[in-house]
Amino acid sequence: MSIPKYPEALKPKIFDVISQASEELALESYVIGGYVRDFLLNRGSAKDIDIVAVGSGIELAKKVASLLKHKPKVQVFKTYGTAMLRDGDIEVEFVGARKESYTEDSRNPMVKNGSLEDDQNRRDFTINALAISLNKATFGNLIDPFDGIIDLERELIRTPLNPDITYSDDPLRMMRAIRFATQLDFTIERKSLDAITENKERIKIITNERIVDELNKIMLSTKPSKGFLLLEKTGLLPLLLPELTALKGIEEKEGQKHKDNFYHTLEVVDNISENTSDLWLRWAALLHDIGKAPTKRFDKKIGWTFHGHEFVGSKMVYKLFKRLKMPLNDKMKLVQKLVLMSSRPIVIAEDFITDSAVRRLIFDAGDNLEELMTLCEADITTKNPKRFRRYHNNFKTVRSKIVEVEERDHLRNFQPPVSGEEIMKTFSLKPSREIGLIKEAIKEAILEGEIPNEYGAAHKFMLQKGAELGLEVVTNS
Repeated sequence: MSIPKYPEALKPKIFDVISQASEELALESYVIGGYVRDFLLNRGSAKDIDIVAVGSGIELAKKVASLLKHKPKVQVFKTYGTAMLRDGDIEVEFVGARKESYTEDSRNPMVKNGSLEDDQNRRDFTINALAISLNKATFGNLIDPFDGIIDLERELIRTPLNPDITYSDDPLRMMRAIRFATQLDFTIERKSLDAITENKERIKIITNERIVDELNKIMLSTKPSKGFLLLEKTGLLPLLLPELTALKGIEEKEGQKHKDNFYHTLEVVDNISENTSDLWLRWAALLHDIGKAPTKRFDKKIGWTFHGHEFVGSKMVYKLFKRLKMPLNDKMKLVQKLVLMSSRPIVIAEDFITDSAVRRLIFDAGDNLEELMTLCEADITTKNPKRFRRYHNNFKTVRSKIVEVEERDHLRNFQPPVSGEEIMKTFSLKPSREIGLIKEAIKEAILEGEIPNEYGAAHKFMLQKGAELGLEVVTNS
């Protein structure tokens, strides 16, 4: 049988340099993994290249750097036996071929030097075990011991060896299987899927940082719901995000049902993913209804209610981010804010749209108004075409009203026209409750449309409010 050749995969000049360096060091080298997979899938030119050397990957990296004109710096990671360098916008990682063995309580293997075959055996999936030779005599030859190229054609995620051992050895591979299935829109082989279900509890030895990295990659896929459905099907999701699986199911009482908020949530995430690649906006979509499980109540008169679910959900966001060791910075605050406000534009769209309600929306959302509107539009998942059109038409009305009110009242990043310092000076006050009352009254008057957002009107209103509070204006003699 003839060996498939892909010299066209090796067009970037860096491969010629690696080939030359390998020959000078008298060792074998191969490009392996994602670069080969993505080339065969026509997914564009990858900027990350993994090189495996049968010998020292660190020595090969140093040799390659010495042959390149710009003499790039080589980063060496002795603990892992790897090295990395940059050639333009390409990042190349070098590792020596190795054989791995695992202990039950760690995903960090014991490593020995090995052959290319050993190295391919330790790879997570057949499609990631594909290698192309960089050796002079076999340059461009494909080495595919597990029929990875057939799995690419069949769009199948399959482990090179027994999946039960593969996933038990390194449980992060379970997340990676689901992530690749989501990113590539592939199917996970049945035996492999069953092995993930069998080994799901092993995920507990993986650090939260690693888990979140995979969740983020699933989230940034074209259709994230595929990944979350696989996580739920295999039993991983309740171990990672129990707040989501708590939304699953439809309950019926006295002939009244509520929708399945889990599947609704996944629809919202897919909807928002069609309009934004912002990771944190996608997280907001995923978490926007998590407060519904703890707030679900049945009322005989009005049926199922979820009162205050936005407020409860926003509090849950912080706990979830903290538990998973996600950033507790402005990204988390954005997700919290969007969850808290997620129903506001919907309420406005359903009622008669008043200027006052729109002013408050602009004021409270501030710089995140566009993100909030994008989230709320994604939240429309009704299958009734009439209702779907009505909701979207209402949102168009809200958007045009926002433009009109914003142009007139300039409420984005609102700053009171009259400062606290001026109130203190006018009434000769020290820091006190009265200053806060006057400032709040001015803000409310502007939001309610009683006075325009202008200094003159606000100053006059301040004097009026001061008089009501029994304050006297102090004039400088």
